[in-house]
Amino acid sequence: MLKEFKNFIMTGNVVEFAVAVIMAGAIGGVVTGFVNNIVMPVVGHFSGGMDFADKKIILDEAIVDAAGAVTTPENAIMWGSWINTIINLLIVGLVMFFIVKAYNKTKAPVEEPAPAGPSELDILKEIRDSLKK
Repeated sequence: MLKEFKNFIMTGNVVEFAVAVIMAGAIGGVVTGFVNNIVMPVVGHFSGGMDFADKKIILDEAIVDAAGAVTTPENAIMWGSWINTIINLLIVGLVMFFIVKAYNKTKAPVEEPAPAGPSELDILKEIRDSLKK
């Protein structure tokens, strides 16, 4: 059983998949940083200084005791953070589109072999017709 597991793990597809997952995590971090640190400040600039990361709908205010410590945290719908996530998704999708498009260009087009002459059906039809005569 250990040998079967080793064979399974060492196949090309599993190793390639593991590399792809690790690369996807790294690309995800880069894209998140790009969106949060470059794209969203530009969007905020053109939208009048709005910072989407802080936009929320507060459902329940935080409860603070007499000492100033938060006893119950705020309950809010963080719609601005969701907008950032949607922009992340769009950028990742665009990057993946360009990667797949470039990969497809590197693959040689598969040429279909030209027909080598009449098909078996054509030959059988000719035999049938000659037998009828």
